[in-house]
Amino acid sequence: MDSVSYADYDLVIVGSGFFGLTIAERVASELDKRVLVLERRSHLGGNAYSEREPETGIEVHRYGAHLFHTSNARVWEYCNRFTAFTGYQHRVFAKVADQVYAFPMNLALINQFFGRSYSPSEARALIAEQAGEIDTKDAKNLEEKGISLVGRPLYEAFVKGYTAKQWQTDPTQLDASIISRLPVRYTFDNRYFNDTFEGLPVDGYTAWLERMADHPNIEVRTEVDYFDVRDQIPTGTPTVYTGPLDAYFGNSEGALSWRTLDFEQEIVDTPDFQGAPVINYNDEDVPFTRILEFRHFHPERAYSTDKTVIVREFSRFAEPGDEPYYPVNTPDDRAKLLRYRELARKETANANVLFGGRLGTYQYLDMHMAIGSALSMFDNRIAPYFTDGRALAGTENVED
Repeated sequence: MDSVSYADYDLVIVGSGFFGLTIAERVASELDKRVLVLERRSHLGGNAYSEREPETGIEVHRYGAHLFHTSNARVWEYCNRFTAFTGYQHRVFAKVADQVYAFPMNLALINQFFGRSYSPSEARALIAEQAGEIDTKDAKNLEEKGISLVGRPLYEAFVKGYTAKQWQTDPTQLDASIISRLPVRYTFDNRYFNDTFEGLPVDGYTAWLERMADHPNIEVRTEVDYFDVRDQIPTGTPTVYTGPLDAYFGNSEGALSWRTLDFEQEIVDTPDFQGAPVINYNDEDVPFTRILEFRHFHPERAYSTDKTVIVREFSRFAEPGDEPYYPVNTPDDRAKLLRYRELARKETANANVLFGGRLGTYQYLDMHMAIGSALSMFDNRIAPYFTDGRALAGTENVED
């Protein structure tokens, strides 16, 4: 495979997550161009990759739970070209002390937590009274902001410990801007997402991703680091880069900071460990943030009934070599990002490199957002380049 000439391809894509594969599929199918996808991992799909655990046959999302949901009709129609979806609706539960509550905060949680039945109007009045301790506009840190939104009792039970574990920082030392809102539903609705469309791919994420790449004009080369081979790519070859933005420029403006996740997988000799796909552990003295039980993501499948797979999830600051998940986005990061965006615009103009995806824009993107962004890049940048001879340079290459 190494003997293949990079000059044989019309477009090079770095990274095989949803953003990169959407671009690859559109260019191959709509423009009949040859596309080379370079992936440093041993598999395609980026963080959406899933695989069957061999002992139980249960499909596990290797990089944490991936839940597909969108209100974008175009994205939904596009995805359905490659996969059917189950009727799965995501529901989360939160364990505090010795009790489990339906989450996010709703009327059932309020009634259960405070030990009596409240009507919606009574619950609103209760939370408003408790939140009145601090005016939101006066909040100086995350803790004060949280109290001003939901009141001290709910904040201390459901937000304080979980946030401290997520950020490895006391909430009084975190900026209030980290949380813009804490939703409280004054109904018994415990559906986690409110989007028009929701479900999980019937045959799993990897099958979906493989279908996107299954085109004679697309070649995917795994275990290839772009930085090891980019000198072999002819100058000016259009490239879509979805790796870390700072890494592309050799961290010249400083490293951008990220949160990462660690996973501890266990096969348990029981048919059902927790009765739900996701249970958050909100108490600070529990080291992990949540437990995922993957059999519950696909109740329609005939999985073995004697064992189950659980994954404990831990959150921490990313270090060099870690997989980046969530941008920290401190003021220092934002200042660096502005400098990197300017470098990226120059690189697009000078070298025909576009930057996209979660890592390439330093933005957290849900799957539907990555796909939608890729469709927009194809429409606005890539298709006009190939069909009309327009320059790739433009403001759409790095998201604002």
